Amino acid sequence: MRIIPLVCLFCVAVQLSGCAAYRNYDMEMQQTTEQMTRGNLDGALALVEMHNPWEDKDLLYYLEKGAILSAGSVLPDSQDAWRHADRMIFQREEANPSGAMKLLARFGDEMGTMLVNDKLRRYEGYDYEKVMLTTQMALNQLSVNDFDGVRADIKKTHEREALIARQREKQYEAAEEQAKAQGKTPHYKDLEGYPVALLEAPQVVELKNGYQSAFSHYLAGFTYEALGERALAASGYRQAIELRPDMPWLQSALRNLDKPAAKADESDVLLIIQSGLAPARSSVQVPIPVRLNENLVIVAPISFPVMVPDAVTPNFSHVSVDGRKQSLTVINSVTNMSMRTLRDDMPQIISRAMFRANMAAIGQAQENERNPAKASLIVTQHDPFEEADTRTWRALPDKTLVARLRLKKGLHTFRFAMTPINHPFQMRVDQDRQILHLRVFRDQVFTVGSAFIPRPETLPTNTQSAEK
Repeated sequence: MRIIPLVCLFCVAVQLSGCAAYRNYDMEMQQTTEQMTRGNLDGALALVEMHNPWEDKDLLYYLEKGAILSAGSVLPDSQDAWRHADRMIFQREEANPSGAMKLLARFGDEMGTMLVNDKLRRYEGYDYEKVMLTTQMALNQLSVNDFDGVRADIKKTHEREALIARQREKQYEAAEEQAKAQGKTPHYKDLEGYPVALLEAPQVVELKNGYQSAFSHYLAGFTYEALGERALAASGYRQAIELRPDMPWLQSALRNLDKPAAKADESDVLLIIQSGLAPARSSVQVPIPVRLNENLVIVAPISFPVMVPDAVTPNFSHVSVDGRKQSLTVINSVTNMSMRTLRDDMPQIISRAMFRANMAAIGQAQENERNPAKASLIVTQHDPFEEADTRTWRALPDKTLVARLRLKKGLHTFRFAMTPINHPFQMRVDQDRQILHLRVFRDQVFTVGSAFIPRPETLPTNTQSAEK
């Protein structure tokens, strides 16, 4: 008698979620990022379009497209795509459906997740992606010296952080109540074969949370300092220091606020190099033992997400400006942010996975009763939908490295101290305060914004604006 309602709920969940359960986003983005690391941004854009043929584009389409266009310094179109993504996030944050529709949407989403997997959830974007989106939008504007225009994105970043903090607090309270109701549930450390060490790495555990970025707040501080608003600049630097108290470079920015400004023929330059790509989100199966009664335990293979960091972009710690070595500070790592986010999300992921494990174990027990000769204590029926959600913003830069320099206004030569990208870049410094922004994929370097004198290299030619 209970089979029919469950089937109906499953159908509702699938209809609400479209074709998410069938999409292999990890494979799609492997193809796309391969083109990026070869320097073929046009090819990467073409793949994004090919993998999103439907008229109603999802959030990830705009996130990925904006990142690729930004790397190619097609900044107006990049901003169009990212503004569309930002509006989608804002509308979902502000949406407040009521009554039966709210219940149906939430019920269908949760039941689809429990009966199949997390891929049935509408992709809302992870908290760190939402914060990094407005940070990257601000960086686009600063790359063309639009310090006044960047205020809105800085404000939005701070407001979004506050909203996420409130949502997280409620989420933790709900998780605690659910844990009390369900009794003891496994911890991710108990998952056999799961790569626990990634989530327990010191650089992950030491983060205050998975969504706040010292880089975002430092960038705000630098912007307000350029605008002559020293109190707001000090606040931005203090927030960055609070997030990364182990970083003397941040503390020097706060101290230097009281020092004399650059001379008329000098520029206070913030060099920003964003390297690599955000980690992939892959799926790993873990055996979950389910105790159905005192004498019967059936093991169900259940999928869990695991982060796979970018391994193709080399690390570097310094660059050369006019022949002088300049040390770089890694101020942000999206890999660490994503690991911390996954670590914090694991209790809820495990709770949903346990429901599916129980359903699979019950199904196996019923099959054992029907066919005792082939009885098994391990779930034998392969479920093609049992896979972790692999969607995540892959074209987002991973590491952000910074240096702050005093340079004479005029032309300067910039080099990476590694092969094969040790050829010179020419840059023009002509502002009192200026951002120099570069993107690095494997052995490819792309200059972003108006400061660099163009070199002959492959850049995107698709400059059509994102859909409004």
